[in-house]
Amino acid sequence: MVARGQVVLTEFSATQTNASTVARQILEKMSQGNNDSNSSFSHDRYIFHVKRADGLTVLCMADDASGRRIPFAFLEDTQQRFVKTYGRAIQSASPYAMNEEFSRVMSQQMDHFSTDPNADRLNRLKGEMSQVRSVMIDNIEKVLERSNRLELLVEKTRSMQGNSLRFKTQSHRYKNTMRWSNCKIT
Repeated sequence: MVARGQVVLTEFSATQTNASTVARQILEKMSQGNNDSNSSFSHDRYIFHVKRADGLTVLCMADDASGRRIPFAFLEDTQQRFVKTYGRAIQSASPYAMNEEFSRVMSQQMDHFSTDPNADRLNRLKGEMSQVRSVMIDNIEKVLERSNRLELLVEKTRSMQGNSLRFKTQSHRYKNTMRWSNCKIT
């Protein structure tokens, strides 16, 4: 539900409950103060989350399993879309003036925030961090593999260097031997 004071501008319910009645009672309680706030109220097995900002009250009902982060992200998104769509018309709109048009948007947003794991910023960031972590682990494994190959290459290079020095000294001796042998013959 989106309301200005106690005037309900739009409302949508995906289930048949007494949520509308409870929401109106909450609006009556909330209308006494004019300050911006976020609050939650428990009723039966549901939690009603309320966001008040700039004279606009956005309210949603969620089950306890949703926590607070997802419903308040939904409320923030709904408020921004509502203000962006209607702007100054909000101040003078009659009750339910935006209901037909905006209830579809609310329905889509409810589906999005209820089913899409990326709707929750924290879960999305955790997923991204998990991807970054797996990439970093792969990179570290590749670096370690490369380090092992470099060590093997360095070892083979030392071995070849030793062999080449031995070959040089042996070839030098053989050359001298052959030279002395040629000298004796001549």
